[in-house]
Amino acid sequence: MELVHTGKVRDVYTDRGDLVLVASDRVSVYDVSLPTPIPDKGALLTQLSAWWFDQLADVVPNHVLSTTDVPDEFRGRAVRCKRLDMIGVECIVRGYLSGSGLKDYQRTGAVSGVKLPDGLVEADKLPEPIFTPTTKASEGHDEPITFDDVVAMIGKDDAERLRETSIEVYRRGAEHAASRGIIIADTKFEFGYDADGTMTLADEILTSDSSRFWPADEWQPGRTQHSFDKQFVRDWSTSTGWDKTPPGPEIPDDIVRATRQRYIDVYERITGNTWEH
Repeated sequence: MELVHTGKVRDVYTDRGDLVLVASDRVSVYDVSLPTPIPDKGALLTQLSAWWFDQLADVVPNHVLSTTDVPDEFRGRAVRCKRLDMIGVECIVRGYLSGSGLKDYQRTGAVSGVKLPDGLVEADKLPEPIFTPTTKASEGHDEPITFDDVVAMIGKDDAERLRETSIEVYRRGAEHAASRGIIIADTKFEFGYDADGTMTLADEILTSDSSRFWPADEWQPGRTQHSFDKQFVRDWSTSTGWDKTPPGPEIPDDIVRATRQRYIDVYERITGNTWEH
């Protein structure tokens, strides 16, 4: 295997003409990898993604070739994948108002150009899920763009397919999660084209790194929600006074343990499996 890319969380290798995507235990907030790992995080992300890819395979093709045909040293945290021509858009779908979407709405009454009703507050459920794409920056921060910007990048037909597919994957995932007492407030997807030109879902889906997960029985609009995702680490890092530039702060042991438990809790509730890594 040959290492071809090291990301904030994932490392990408080439092997026998395929890609092997390895999820580390690194945690990234505000586009900065923090120096302290979260034990089992990479395996939890990989196995939750694999579960979702299997569940949602009838909605859109995905990049997974195998979760077992990987080197032993990476077993449980690696996926053998198709090579794709990646689309340079982060496909964000929001069902609730939070995070950067809330800030955008408070400034403009819209999110990424999508006009929303007046009077919404933090964590309000939106009338319908909305597609709010961003750039996919290799360095620095992703920047919000509009649907029209996506049309300019890849054409109207593919932009509409990207939006419709993203929203449908979110809807299906959110419906299942709701049946397990979990709200998926928002999430992001990445897509590429395979060798035949088929639009294909890639990277990770509906995990604690790519989504906001809230317990449904504690949901209350107008305030910050309890989270099963890395928002917990974001909030802690902000409380330290860190200026969101490298290097990030060391994560104390109690925050590491609490974060790991959140990742385990949401994995078990969504999949119905007991975590035994």
